[in-house]
Amino acid sequence: MNGGPFLPDTFSRKLENAFSSKGHLCVGIDPHEALIDESGFTVDSQGLERFSMKLLDEVTDVVSIVKPQVSFFERFGAVGFAVLERLLSEASQRGLLVIADAKRGDIGSTMQAYTDAWLSKNAPFICDGLTLSPYLGIGSLHGAIAAATERGKAVFVLCATSNPEGREIQTAAKGDSSVAEMIAKQVIELNQVSAASGSRFGNVGLVVGATVDDPHLFQTLKVQKEKLRSPILAPGFGAQGAELSEIHRIFGSLTPDVICSVSRDILTDGIDNAKRRASAAQESINEALAG
Repeated sequence: MNGGPFLPDTFSRKLENAFSSKGHLCVGIDPHEALIDESGFTVDSQGLERFSMKLLDEVTDVVSIVKPQVSFFERFGAVGFAVLERLLSEASQRGLLVIADAKRGDIGSTMQAYTDAWLSKNAPFICDGLTLSPYLGIGSLHGAIAAATERGKAVFVLCATSNPEGREIQTAAKGDSSVAEMIAKQVIELNQVSAASGSRFGNVGLVVGATVDDPHLFQTLKVQKEKLRSPILAPGFGAQGAELSEIHRIFGSLTPDVICSVSRDILTDGIDNAKRRASAAQESINEALAG
């Protein structure tokens, strides 16, 4: 998509196609040191690349969405970033929808530099979506959101995450709303501005963990469903405790808009069995949606 014409609903079309062609599963490419070693590769830049490309090969035929975790490449320095560039480019060339899990968030020129790196026309890191942190204020993300919208890409704003450490801040109340609810409401309004006419999804998504226990937040999202038009990226399935078969119980009416992210669980039986595990996970989601 880089360098192409202005297509404001490109991300929406790609996500709709991903859902309809193979399903809602998103495989996280998270090259932990232990996983690289357990897979029989050396824990260096060569092993990083072999592991990442092997996992990409394994899942390409059974999923439409992948989510590389940037930190595991960054830890290897410049060579790690070079591997990440090659992985992102290869995944994109294969027609996969790529969400870069970078959790960027800053202000002013610093945020603009992040935007240039990930979302601009000449961005070295090719992706369809980028995770962002709103904790310097939603306003600090406006430039990135505008760039994503212009380029037909998407951003996913952290709202209620699956890690237990986040609960204290995210459920803190201001008036009648929690911090997570405030973020969700602001994203909903931004998404109304950025959503392209006729598109199922807007360009501003939310990260809402599958292990989150916040009934007020979910009620807010369900009440606002028709306005929302925000895809929901849901980590927390698999190793973190949430079951894919429970997706409808967890997300209710929001379920058709949920991207189910699974990482470590795909590698439970080793990287050579990742395709089988991913296929089983995809089938579990499809059965839950059909039920």
